[in-house]
Amino acid sequence: MDSEKIRGSRWYHVLIGIGLVSYGLVHIVLAWLAGKVALGGGGDASSQGAMRQLAKQPLGAVLLWVMAIGLFSLVLWQVLVAIVGQESPDPKRRLARRASSIGRAIVYAALGVIAVRVAIGSGGSSSGSAEDTASSKLMHLPAGRFLVAAVGIAIVAVGVSQVVKGIRRKFIERDLDGSAPRPVGVLGSVGWIAKGIVLGGIGVLFLVAAITYDAKKAGGMDQALTALRDQPFGPVLLFAVAAGLAAFGVYCFFWARHPKY
Repeated sequence: MDSEKIRGSRWYHVLIGIGLVSYGLVHIVLAWLAGKVALGGGGDASSQGAMRQLAKQPLGAVLLWVMAIGLFSLVLWQVLVAIVGQESPDPKRRLARRASSIGRAIVYAALGVIAVRVAIGSGGSSSGSAEDTASSKLMHLPAGRFLVAAVGIAIVAVGVSQVVKGIRRKFIERDLDGSAPRPVGVLGSVGWIAKGIVLGGIGVLFLVAAITYDAKKAGGMDQALTALRDQPFGPVLLFAVAAGLAAFGVYCFFWARHPKY
């Protein structure tokens, strides 16, 4: 079956819908975990932590397998978009959109792998976060501090690009089919800005680790949210970020109903 038939098939649309709803659900749980961090509570405010929370619910394992299938279908969707779905007279814009689709595919694939690992019971907590492990390995390579700094700069750049995406609202034209209610765009804007802030915080932690030559100071979302909470007016800011993540989750539910294939 060629790519056009795949993209036009009903089962493909259904799987994309399941994937986008799953993506939104992860962000809703992340928003709840971020709220707990704002109140001084514990818990793993990360994608893996969100998956573990879902696993604790009735039929949680079944839900995770359904989510994994949906998320992997999003990978296929974005790969197909990268290959045949970039219509623009500007070669630079086409290339940028292809790169964005590949980036999305990587994110969806990573979340799908986490869902499978948690579903089969191998996604439990470990002695250190994935970010700690990655930064430690990089730090021990030749020019390791510069590599960790480069990763931090790259993550900050992605975070800034997501904030800009939320402000410029170009995602509305790219992601939605045109029939979505106008408030959906507001939800998406708030959500992308919140996601960008969190990513920017993670990138800053990598930069701090590079400057201090201490890999333990690198961290993921959980550490970034905790660092934000510890700033002046931190809990208020963190509640705002949690609300933004929840807004993005709701946006994904509408996106699932009005996707641009």
